[in-house]
Amino acid sequence: MGVNQLMNEIAGVGRDSRRGGYSRHVYDYADFEMRDWFIDQALHSGLDVNTDRNGNIWAWWGSPGADAVVTGSHLDSVPGGGAYDGPLGVASGLAALEILRDKGFTPAKPLALLVFAEEEGGRFGVPCLGSRLLTGAIDPDRARALRDAEGITLAEAAVKAGHDPKRFGADPESLAQIGCFVELHVEQGRGLIDLDSPIATGSSIIAHGRYRFSFSGQGNHAGATRLTDRHDPMLPAATVVAAARRAAAAMTDARATVGRLVPTPGGTNVIASTVDLWLDARVAGDGRTAALVEDITAAAHEAAAAEGCTLTVTEESYSDDVVFDETLRKRMDDVLGGVPALPTGAGHDAGILAGHVPSGMLYVRNPTGISHAPEEFAEPADVESGAQSLARVLAELSG
Repeated sequence: MGVNQLMNEIAGVGRDSRRGGYSRHVYDYADFEMRDWFIDQALHSGLDVNTDRNGNIWAWWGSPGADAVVTGSHLDSVPGGGAYDGPLGVASGLAALEILRDKGFTPAKPLALLVFAEEEGGRFGVPCLGSRLLTGAIDPDRARALRDAEGITLAEAAVKAGHDPKRFGADPESLAQIGCFVELHVEQGRGLIDLDSPIATGSSIIAHGRYRFSFSGQGNHAGATRLTDRHDPMLPAATVVAAARRAAAAMTDARATVGRLVPTPGGTNVIASTVDLWLDARVAGDGRTAALVEDITAAAHEAAAAEGCTLTVTEESYSDDVVFDETLRKRMDDVLGGVPALPTGAGHDAGILAGHVPSGMLYVRNPTGISHAPEEFAEPADVESGAQSLARVLAELSG
């Protein structure tokens, strides 16, 4: 089955009528549908399927073994995300293996397709959770205690999904099977538009982190409380939104975003008692992300003190700059005929694995230049080109 047909099969799963786009989060109904779809497709293709201790799904061409060539991506999305971020890499992996089978190719090394759990962090807040657990990059006790917006812990959600959260944690046996990892992904930017190329390899990922700012004040009546008597945490929270833009603009090629803000109790005629907001900060270079967050945090503390509020800042995740394996990238480039190599500000499971095994990225052109939004797109011809390119890369690496 072709990659475009595979993408069409899941086009109705997890549609978000309120936000537009798709909302698919680990261990929710849409995620179950997506995982079942993948398993059915893999089994239909003759692959052997198993789910590891951290909820990641492996589909093997032949017997599992060491020095395997592995490709894959994720099936979850951000809230209201696009159709391609994640699933395109999974569907392209399925299609690429089918292309190789149809050509009569026999791999000399084990070949596997790997689907990671909770890459976006859309439900439990930590990005690349499946690959972080696999590699030991997150403490399993911390992971089990993560809560979603409804207060449900990851451990509780995993139990309902039929997994044993007591087994969460570093999985050296599974990790040791990966000889190299290649992730195909829709491009999240305009690089391939400007270069007029349907395909690129990935060169690097800039350092990025997520931080929760928790402001506490005094909840009160919006009409009966004089301005001079207020301790309103929404004011210093608003300061962070503006400070993030200002601090990022003062640093070369920095990005800082407040995309989520939650006041409690959340009434229209109520002064909030607490406000939680989440900052996403990304800057290339050693220590520069920390410096950016320090500038924003200083402004937040000053604004909180001026309003008579308190502030707690928690680092929820952080990843250093990643430079993808140059030897692997050169082999990919040789096979594909000198395609461009692009850096990115977007995080990926390949970036987590890169600290442990040779890892690389393939990008497929996005003519809108928009991602994490319903307008995310890829032309069918470019999607097919991506699957064909992935098949050629897998043949080179496993042949």
